[in-house]
Amino acid sequence: MEEEFISVAGSNNLHSGNGTNPKDPLCAEMESNNNGIGHPKDASENFSSENGEGSNVVFSREAPLVSKDSRTSGGCSCSPKKLKSRMVVTDSEPGKKDKVGNEKKLSRQDRIELGRMFQGAVSSHDWELAESLILLADPHTLNDALCISLDSIWFLSTQEELHGITSLIKKIISNGAYDFTRAALRTSFLASCVSACQSRTMSLADTVTVMAQRLHERLQECNGDEVLKAEAGAKVQKFTEWALKCIGFHSRCQGNRDRVSHSSAIEIQLQLSAFKMFLDLAGNHLTGKDFTEAFDAACFPLTLFSSSFDPGWASGISATAIQGLLGMLVEGGADNVNQCFLEASRFGSTELVRILLQIAQRNSLDVDVDLALGFASHYCKIGTMECLVEEGNAIAFLGPLMRAAERGCMQVVQWFVRRGCRDMDLCLALTAATSSSQVGIAAYLLPHVPQHVLAALSIEILKAAGERSGGSLDGVAFLLRSDFLGDPAATYAVADSIARSDDEAVAPELRAFLRQNWSEAAFLDGLREGQEHYMNILRILKWGESPICLRDLPGPLLVAIAYLPLYRECVEASGCLLSQRLRGQLVEAVRRLGSGPLEEVKQGRELLAILKHHLPPFLLSVSSIG
Repeated sequence: MEEEFISVAGSNNLHSGNGTNPKDPLCAEMESNNNGIGHPKDASENFSSENGEGSNVVFSREAPLVSKDSRTSGGCSCSPKKLKSRMVVTDSEPGKKDKVGNEKKLSRQDRIELGRMFQGAVSSHDWELAESLILLADPHTLNDALCISLDSIWFLSTQEELHGITSLIKKIISNGAYDFTRAALRTSFLASCVSACQSRTMSLADTVTVMAQRLHERLQECNGDEVLKAEAGAKVQKFTEWALKCIGFHSRCQGNRDRVSHSSAIEIQLQLSAFKMFLDLAGNHLTGKDFTEAFDAACFPLTLFSSSFDPGWASGISATAIQGLLGMLVEGGADNVNQCFLEASRFGSTELVRILLQIAQRNSLDVDVDLALGFASHYCKIGTMECLVEEGNAIAFLGPLMRAAERGCMQVVQWFVRRGCRDMDLCLALTAATSSSQVGIAAYLLPHVPQHVLAALSIEILKAAGERSGGSLDGVAFLLRSDFLGDPAATYAVADSIARSDDEAVAPELRAFLRQNWSEAAFLDGLREGQEHYMNILRILKWGESPICLRDLPGPLLVAIAYLPLYRECVEASGCLLSQRLRGQLVEAVRRLGSGPLEEVKQGRELLAILKHHLPPFLLSVSSIG
């Protein structure tokens, strides 16, 4: 979503205003405000657009934000009369006598002055002055005036203000403003920021820091070139900062120095009525693509602020305006509800997900809740997952569960298990964790899979895990050591069956691994290795040339010299079962120690206990410490 947004707003069209007159008393008043967010000096960006008539820039430079009490007569270095006389002089120059009406073109300085006066008139609700300034505007300035007037609707509070701004917008359009696309996208972005800020308790100054951090985190979650991501982040941050400056300025005009006032239900209806009026005036000038891009622009800021929303924000009064805005954009032809829904799910924007679910339900639109659950689970957005399941009725757990098991995301796996999964889904997730050698996940899932399912699918589980192992068979070894069938004889038999199988579906690496460690042949190899080891010990005792006479050492020390390494290897191979190779070596070791018949001693751990009994305790304690 951010790529599409940036492609719309990506023009290098925001830079600090350089038309401010430092000697202007109004400028001095603006600079005295120390608020870092809505600082009018920082926000005095050029009113006009320099990209020409064909510019498709969505967010042009915001008009200079002047204080509510500032009036043109005493605050600016140019009055409407002076500006009009300057235009007359300009139009009387040779070659310009035929230019009348909307064909006139203001100089850059005139645009700056006109912009400052118009912004001051709108913010102070001096509709008469604002309408008189419209008559002096050229086409570019009219388009910018349309944007500024439309932006102000999200701060309306009375019926009189609604009447004033709607009349002004109508006059701007009747005088030749035509860039409805830019106005719609820009005001959609701003309206979203207003709704988001109304949900917050922190100051606007702190909001910039939070927004910048969230934008950085979001870009880090995206794939792509780091340079391009940095450039995109800078542009988006600039647009968002512009919106916050605009919000800060209007908030101060309403008497709230550094916080956004909460609109009442009546005020929100006034604001939405004004936006509906604009859409009616725009008519066919706004295409389905325009509504789609405006919908995207409205959703984007909510993903930046989402981490600070209180649970249930989407159902509160603060979200009413953005809900109404998005609803009107859908009615106008926006067709990207599902796309924005998936993006919001990916980035954990739970409250936006909730809003989009409501919009989809009201407008009978399809949104892919199961795919959204996959996105949310992939990025471990637990709150969003809860919303998708409880409110969106997502039911496709298997895919997200398996992917979480493969990645080793314990939090997501535990969430799905607690939610309730089918036995087969759990078995497949166990297989996925085993194949990826995610031993911790496999250990968590194993007790949750019923034994009858494991018994029926044991061979297929091991074969599938070996096939997708990627070179590591640690997961397979874990299942076998854990006696995953709950019956040592059955577990050994399954491993031996695969080791002896000539099935081409069995991965060669898995067959070789089981043959060397877990098959009946491996047990016989272990016995043989134990016998050879015993014979080597005898040779050393009889013919060794060590200055220490080993035969004179106490019996327990001789046993330690011979079998302590084997004991340690068995201890390190944690689990219920030892591999057949180690088990064969243990059988031979215990037999040589003269511990009686071994017919009833079947398991490796029982054999290990016998060997431990013959070893010096002080060596065992050192071994455990090491």
